[in-house]
Amino acid sequence: MNQLDALRQFTTVVADTGDFKQLAAYAPQDATTNPSLILKAVQKPEYAPLLAEAVAQHGTGDKVELMNRLLVRFGCEILRLIPGRVSTEVDARLSFDTAATLERARRLIALYRAEGVDSDRVLIKVAATWEGIRAAEQLEREGIHTNLTLLFSFAQAVACGQAGVQLISPFVGRIYDWYKKQSGAQWDEAANAGANDPGVQSVKRIYQFYKRHGIATEVMGASFRNVGQITALAGCDLLTISPELLAQLAASDAPLSRALDPQAARGMDIAGVRYDEAGFRFALNEDAMATDKLAEGIRAFVADTIKLEAMMA
Repeated sequence: MNQLDALRQFTTVVADTGDFKQLAAYAPQDATTNPSLILKAVQKPEYAPLLAEAVAQHGTGDKVELMNRLLVRFGCEILRLIPGRVSTEVDARLSFDTAATLERARRLIALYRAEGVDSDRVLIKVAATWEGIRAAEQLEREGIHTNLTLLFSFAQAVACGQAGVQLISPFVGRIYDWYKKQSGAQWDEAANAGANDPGVQSVKRIYQFYKRHGIATEVMGASFRNVGQITALAGCDLLTISPELLAQLAASDAPLSRALDPQAARGMDIAGVRYDEAGFRFALNEDAMATDKLAEGIRAFVADTIKLEAMMA
């Protein structure tokens, strides 16, 4: 049994890509996209026709609606190849606007429904800001399920659990990147690998807190830099993995065992935590890594969205 098949025993495997032509090789249950992945895909010759068709059918007058339709077109193509759900992201420029996030999310779902896609097969990705979490809370009440992304801190995870969101995507690799950069020449790669990786430790803490306190929100580790980060989180509810790392897992027959166990977590002595808005903002502010990476992530997604708009124009 290769490591990818072994991982499936404990964890739902999700593909993190806009390059949906690669999906058949790895048979993921779900798939996730974001503006950066869609931008990367449409620059390949095999995906350029999707962009051209969207522009030809819907024009370039309303760039917001054109972007909505491009994202949904990619999502529909992905759903033809997987049995589960696709995650489609709301414009990161709306990360601090609850009302605008709600409007965009509802429009995306309406477009999916117009294509015959049941809303249960779509997760609307929203940045895990306070405003984004409030939007997700309302969407869940409306039966629109959400994936809270750009999640770097325990405080963000706690607030998402309180809001009853469907799924969170705590980022492993970007946390690793931050600590490695901060350490500079003092960074010891071997000492910070596997279970000692700061990104892995962040997801493990969130997972154990959720299981201990009966929080139903799914935990999906994301943003991996190496296979060791993935295998150290075997047992997490879901893991969303790039095609490159999926290929490495499929090519390896090294032993793989469960690292996260829900039953073990339920027996742990972990205190409950709740946040109001002020407490959330202060806790996030106190976490320099999460503050830096959240802001950086929003800026990066905005930049790639603008590049996509320029290509459509």
